[in-house]
Amino acid sequence: MNDYLILALILFVYMSLWFIVSLLKRRNDVADVAWGLGFVLLAWSAFVLSDGPGVRGLLVNVLVSIWGVRLAWHIHSRNRGRMEDYRYLAWRTEWGKWFYVRSYAQVYLLQGFLLFLVVSPVLLINGSVAMGLGMLDALGMAVWLVGFSFEAVGDAQLARFIKDPTNKGKLMQGGLWAYTRHPNYFGEVAQWWGLWLVALSVPGGWLGIIGPVTITFLILKVSGVPMLERKMREHPEFAAYERRVSMFIPLPPRNISET
Repeated sequence: MNDYLILALILFVYMSLWFIVSLLKRRNDVADVAWGLGFVLLAWSAFVLSDGPGVRGLLVNVLVSIWGVRLAWHIHSRNRGRMEDYRYLAWRTEWGKWFYVRSYAQVYLLQGFLLFLVVSPVLLINGSVAMGLGMLDALGMAVWLVGFSFEAVGDAQLARFIKDPTNKGKLMQGGLWAYTRHPNYFGEVAQWWGLWLVALSVPGGWLGIIGPVTITFLILKVSGVPMLERKMREHPEFAAYERRVSMFIPLPPRNISET
């Protein structure tokens, strides 16, 4: 059987199991935990199925594992003891009697399909024959490191801000959030562009561009920035914050008086 078919089957079983977990826990936001860990599962599954991608495959899989495990733990810690995420709560009402069918199809199977697209640079690297590392590998890993730093630091800063009772009712505008309204999303996108740069070192690696393009589109146009910004606009401080701070790419904050 083709390795990609095997990986697709592994992913199908994985997402189906998480759907069962969601039924037992009665909350669909476990899908957000499943997201990061799914990349780790596919990366190492591809590594095992390969003929030996060498040091490049090993390094990339370690990077994916660091990112995926950290993200899953962060989301689990954030959601623990809280109500189900507002997005999934809204769908429970909107989908009515079709909630479980649509949850399985649109939350778990669709997410699995998108995950398969995003992870494509990593699969191409793991499916290649071992070759020596070069400048593209160094550049890609440097971009990945910048992205990971933005995502991890941004998440940590926001978590500390929310836990501080003196910040109740306030909008996060400090730290990395003073340069981009979504440092964590910027970081996630940057990481996948970095991994694609690494994939350019292997034959056919350019095809993995579908990965960073997919995650960039999802975050900027679908389920990332647009949904969060709609929620943030309810805050009285957001209008000024929006005028002053770049939406995505980190930039020096603007002087509102000049706008």
